[in-house]
Amino acid sequence: MTDIALIEAAAARAVGVVRETPLLSSPFLDEIAGRPVFAKAEVLQHTGSFKFRGGWSAVSALDDATRARGVIAYSSGNHAQGVAQAAALHGVPSVIIMPRDAPALKIENTRALGAEVVLYDRAGGEKREAIGERLMTERGMTLIKPYDDVQVIAGQGTCGLEIAAQAAALGVEAGTVLTCCGGGGLSAGIALALEARAPGVVVRPVEPAGFDDTARSLAAGERLGHGSPEAGLCDAILTPMPGEITFPVLKRLCGPGIVVSEAEVKEAMRLAALRLKLVVEPGGAVALAAALFHGSALVDGPVICTLSGGNADPAHYAAILAGG
Repeated sequence: MTDIALIEAAAARAVGVVRETPLLSSPFLDEIAGRPVFAKAEVLQHTGSFKFRGGWSAVSALDDATRARGVIAYSSGNHAQGVAQAAALHGVPSVIIMPRDAPALKIENTRALGAEVVLYDRAGGEKREAIGERLMTERGMTLIKPYDDVQVIAGQGTCGLEIAAQAAALGVEAGTVLTCCGGGGLSAGIALALEARAPGVVVRPVEPAGFDDTARSLAAGERLGHGSPEAGLCDAILTPMPGEITFPVLKRLCGPGIVVSEAEVKEAMRLAALRLKLVVEPGGAVALAAALFHGSALVDGPVICTLSGGNADPAHYAAILAGG
């Protein structure tokens, strides 16, 4: 199980490679939210999302012989790019399994990072897990899962270490951290880091409506699915249910989940562009949407939200910005 020691070790391996991303604010966003809002700009991380943290952590933790045989990952895009970049920086091969309907930009970027991309038909019922197991057996590569991997969680926890230090520098000792949540790797990693470094700050996972498996699971005390098809606006965080490894951490350390609408996500994307000058993809904007439009669900005090990814499809992003 991931703990603070693994997160600190991941942070040590990340020095000089993983970017420390800024904590940004805008008085306009504070006014909308009715409280101080700070945005953790993981859109500025290598490959455009926090996923590079976990990818680098997992690849760098392998022994030399194992790493040399290469790595496999499956992802709709951000984990794909994070692992592909980490493998390229280590000079080892990577195979990334991606759905055919993933945003074209994410597929193109993953190939551009040197990965072999294997596409599958998720709408037609193909399972990425089965393809991953087969390729792992055939090629002797190591499978790096997108969230249910202790070293991936440790890598995402380095974001929590930064948040703790940045919040302390701002004098924030109590408040809420809102995390964009799919399988729970980022939420669990940040929660573990804050438990050790900033115990007065509580993590609240955020998901889009219709894909609120984490919120449902936290309310029930057990892992539940959302029952929706694995496709939607917030493609980066549409997982069927919380992870087996991540959920016990979320259950122990996180507050109730928050669910936001697609309209709120799109407005958060527009406000991030207008007020923070940042491109944020839909799945990366759900935490900001919760900060701005769900204040009644939060305790008093400042809120920190993760802008977890910025790999938006250009045409789709332009249409959202023009939507008004």
